[in-house]
Amino acid sequence: MPKVKVPRKSTNIDMTAMCDVAFLLLTFFMLTTKFKADDPVIVDTPSSISEIKLPDTDIMAITITKDGKVFFGMDGKYNRERMIEKIGARFGIQFTEEEVHSFSLTGSFGVPIANLKQFLSLTSEERKNEKIQPGIPIDSLNNELQYWIVYGRLSNPRTRIAIRGDGETPYPVVKGVMNTLQDKNVNKFNLITDLEVRPK
Repeated sequence: MPKVKVPRKSTNIDMTAMCDVAFLLLTFFMLTTKFKADDPVIVDTPSSISEIKLPDTDIMAITITKDGKVFFGMDGKYNRERMIEKIGARFGIQFTEEEVHSFSLTGSFGVPIANLKQFLSLTSEERKNEKIQPGIPIDSLNNELQYWIVYGRLSNPRTRIAIRGDGETPYPVVKGVMNTLQDKNVNKFNLITDLEVRPK
């Protein structure tokens, strides 16, 4: 007697629910992602074997380029708004609401305080020009970095300070930044480096 073959029926899977879940996840990630502001300069950090990670929030970053320019950045839109208002009060500069809002959206910057109003009037594309940002002065006669550090810490007392320097940055510039921090009683700060494989 021949074997009776049962005809196979094709399985039909409804993918509508899967598509809904995929788009729901995509929408969730798009709405909750924080976009990092563009850095005005590219810094090639040295490597180390330290595995300490910086937190995602409450960071004040001081960036030093290989030619010794110093840039300052702080996270938190509200923190940046309070900081520029305090800087304006200290130096007698009246910032408009539009300028305060523009500054609150700025990531790192490297301009003297006297040029800040002119810098804020530029578009984000014009700000990327390296000639526009000569760096924050840190020399002994005109150390403006100290004011950014003090008013940044007053704006957010929980902030952690991180120094991100290029591997080819001259040592005296890094030492000058560290001295400025120590002059303002900031003795705990992080150095941002690339992770290197631990030697065996």
